[in-house]
Amino acid sequence: MFFSGDPTTRKRVDLGGRSSKERDRQKLLEQTRLERNRRLWLRQQNSAALKIQKYFRGRKVVEAEHAKVREQFYQTYGKHCQNVDRHCFGPDSEFLRQLIFFFNAGNTDDFLVLVETCRLLQHFVRDSGDVVGLFAGMDYSSYHSLAAYRVKRLSFACIQAIHQNRNQLKDQLLMTPEESSAPTAILLEALVLLLDLKLPWACKTVGYLMQRNVFSLFREVVQKVKENVNARGSFGKISALERVLALMISHVGQSPCICSNINPQWSFLSQILTIPFLWQLFPYLKEVFASRSLSQYYTNQMALCVQNHANVLPTDIPNEFPGYACLLGNLLETAGAALSQPDCSFEMAIDLAAVTTFLLEALPPIKSSSRESRESSMVGDDDMTIGDEVGEILLDRNLELQITNAIDSRFLLQLTNVLFGGISTVHGLHTEGPDDKEVAAVGAACAFLHVTFNTLPLERIMTVLAYRTELIPVLWNFMKRCHQNQKWSSLPERVSYLLGDAPGWLLPLSVFCPVYKHMLMIVDNEEFYEQEKPLSLKDVRCLIIILRQALWQLLWVNPSAHPGSGKSVSNTSAHTRHPVEAIQNRVGTVASELLSQLQDWNNRRQFTPPSDFHADGVNDFFISQAVMEGTKAHDILQQAPFLIPFTSRVKIFTSQLASVRQRQGAHGVFTRNRFRIRRDHILEDAYNQMSALSEEDLRGLIRVTFVNEFGVEEAGIDGGGIFKDFMENITRAAFDVQYGLFKETADHLLYPNPGSGMIHEQHLQFYHFLGTLLAKAMFEGILVDIPFATFFLSKLKQKYNYLNDLPSLDPELYRHLIFLKHYKGDIAGLELYFVIVNNEYGEQTEDELLPGGKNIRVTNENVITFIHLVSNHRLNFQIRQQSSHFLRGFQQLIQKDWIDMFNEHELQLLISGSLESLDVDDLRRNTNYAGGYHSEHYVIDVFWEVLKSFSLENQKKFLKFVTGCSRGPLLGFKYLEPLFCIQRAAGTASEEALDRLPTSATCMNLLKLPPYRSKEQLETKLLYAINADAGFDLS
Repeated sequence: MFFSGDPTTRKRVDLGGRSSKERDRQKLLEQTRLERNRRLWLRQQNSAALKIQKYFRGRKVVEAEHAKVREQFYQTYGKHCQNVDRHCFGPDSEFLRQLIFFFNAGNTDDFLVLVETCRLLQHFVRDSGDVVGLFAGMDYSSYHSLAAYRVKRLSFACIQAIHQNRNQLKDQLLMTPEESSAPTAILLEALVLLLDLKLPWACKTVGYLMQRNVFSLFREVVQKVKENVNARGSFGKISALERVLALMISHVGQSPCICSNINPQWSFLSQILTIPFLWQLFPYLKEVFASRSLSQYYTNQMALCVQNHANVLPTDIPNEFPGYACLLGNLLETAGAALSQPDCSFEMAIDLAAVTTFLLEALPPIKSSSRESRESSMVGDDDMTIGDEVGEILLDRNLELQITNAIDSRFLLQLTNVLFGGISTVHGLHTEGPDDKEVAAVGAACAFLHVTFNTLPLERIMTVLAYRTELIPVLWNFMKRCHQNQKWSSLPERVSYLLGDAPGWLLPLSVFCPVYKHMLMIVDNEEFYEQEKPLSLKDVRCLIIILRQALWQLLWVNPSAHPGSGKSVSNTSAHTRHPVEAIQNRVGTVASELLSQLQDWNNRRQFTPPSDFHADGVNDFFISQAVMEGTKAHDILQQAPFLIPFTSRVKIFTSQLASVRQRQGAHGVFTRNRFRIRRDHILEDAYNQMSALSEEDLRGLIRVTFVNEFGVEEAGIDGGGIFKDFMENITRAAFDVQYGLFKETADHLLYPNPGSGMIHEQHLQFYHFLGTLLAKAMFEGILVDIPFATFFLSKLKQKYNYLNDLPSLDPELYRHLIFLKHYKGDIAGLELYFVIVNNEYGEQTEDELLPGGKNIRVTNENVITFIHLVSNHRLNFQIRQQSSHFLRGFQQLIQKDWIDMFNEHELQLLISGSLESLDVDDLRRNTNYAGGYHSEHYVIDVFWEVLKSFSLENQKKFLKFVTGCSRGPLLGFKYLEPLFCIQRAAGTASEEALDRLPTSATCMNLLKLPPYRSKEQLETKLLYAINADAGFDLS
């Protein structure tokens, strides 16, 4: 067998390993399966066709039977019921049976027959006054089932007729029976007659109608009413439609009631209460719904739906009117009336809080209609959205107003009074944990307020919660006892969807922190420190520990997300995919803000050690991480810097400055700016030369040559020491109150002169220069002796000043304002208005604190507003331009996030160092020796003995003499670069050598000290040198 050249005869090999028989088998199975499916589809098709035909034939037969019975009805009773009498409604008559059988709401003749039937029904009842006898005759017990059946069917037929013909009847839907004999009014009045709660069939009838989902029919009828602007009933009168709805909702829940439970999706709550602005149409229905028993029943039903997370709300309305928002608005409008009932139950308040919390959480954020103060916002900008599609929902403005106006001071008072009514705010020595009722009350209130803070504008409700409710005392006692028992009670299951398995302290803190923070804005120093209101100082110390531990847990031990993601607190929707994470971020923010505020109070007058604010877990690893951006430690440093000890933050700050200086030095090794400064014109020369530098040049090295009063350049080469001397002299001259740019408080603290523009034409440019000057000193690590007022240092941190900062500026004005705050009489009698008089250099001006303030009298109601506006004017408004330009110059060199690591008290230490005496022992421990001197040398021992005996003023002069700066390094002389050194100045101890004065090289922190023979000689020579004020001619 040889190859013939024909490839078709070659044997084919299946590389898949399967034979052709196997392939044929698979193909056969597939064909069989397809054939089976085709036969099944044919059977289903035939079955469906048979069902359709069967239904069609059945409906055709029914229609024929309807027509036959209708014809018999017309022959017997007349087409317009002219042959009907009262006996036709009885159990022996065929009248109602036939009508109910053939009635079709879409048939005009049937509709007219039904209307006439209802008219006759009302006529006969008015004549006899006996509805039961009309339907059941004299023996109701024998015919009660028949009578109830006919009433149920007749009632449903009336509702069907109105619903089916609502477009034609739209102008009649709100009319009252007294006004019109229109068909709609007749049908609705017949329903009122048949659904009377006193009738024996009322319960079965309402239950039947509920099962037929009549509220969904009523919903469409009411929506047609809202579309038709002409359909408006008479003022003060109750429409028949409103009476029907009132009867139906009043019946449900009444005892004894045997109505079966219906699907919540078709209930009054989901179908009617979700209609926008329902109570504007039906004010009488609002009164009925707000009654104690009904509001409690329906609120409980809603709470059960919330607990089961049942989504039962309709979706047939525009996006700007979502069902949950309409339900919330209508519910809140009646909640106040329900809560004000004297017998309003605790359970009712719990249910109401649960429902409103659930609905509020679904809302997009509602913006305030008025200007919201940045400082009063607490809450937290949780960068969460409901989802891509939900984030774009915008509520109708009127719906927003309905919700925000309902959650007013009266509602908050009523809700908190009912929830906290039985809870004592004073527990004395009792250390037992909270009971179940207290846990339920705290959980309900905190969940509601947490979501409210995230959704609604805050300026309307914070003051009410802080000063007119028991919220802070109740929450504090709850948290304090949980902390003391080391066991935080689990909050109720109804708020579990908010918290999940998060710790029990999370939700109380999310509410307590912003409200207590708001209180601290209004409390004055006497109340906080002396009267110890609103919390005792002992309790405040305990609160600091709770907040510190919570923050450390949230931000470092178990962070939920990037801590820096929620830096500021403002209105944001809490309804997120991760609600627990949102609450954690919020608590991290509000707890940080509150702890920062408490630290400010502690700085004003210390009531607890500063270490109480420091977290226990800060170690070297944490510090090393904090320097690197993007780490958890760095984010904590930005959000809650007080958790880290001050010395550690200073090290981080100095390392950041050193890093920038090093980078700048690498880029500009040969770029040096040289200043030629006349000592008697130091400010003008420095302003002219420094203002010409760019921001990059300011970061570089600056070398200074001084010119003395004779026009001769001083001896000495600037290796850094002359520049330090220049910075100290220029800052002393520039910030001198005699120059007019700054003023002194009673405590000799500096702040910008509000009247600086009257002295210097270019005063704002000078403030920019001074800001740059101070920043350059800090950038180079030079301490300057400039004591700033705390309220001005707040401006470097871009913070807002409050009433409590006023004593440092104007103690007398502060006393007057506090007098007004506690004035018991009628303040209007003092003839004060919303204006303030400024007196600068003998020139008086008058500023209005509010638009039209000259005509607004200060009263007992607005006195708090007046006090804070006056404080704002003096502490913020008057120096706003000066502070703004100073800050711009300052931020050319010092970044905002660097300064944010420190509070105002610490910032002053960064600028000026400690005000305490110079630590000579620390300087001695960190001193080097040269030229034959050593630590045990007798001259050195005498030198340190002499330096220790100097006054503080002379010690500062000595330090300036040898380093160029009168203040030592903030963290001690260990951080002086280079270390202080004492060098022997004369090679021999001759009389000529010993007659020399000590000299220094400030660029190297070097003291050249001759080997004086006696203590008196050393002291005399050293004092002469440091007080000679000879510039650098002694170098």
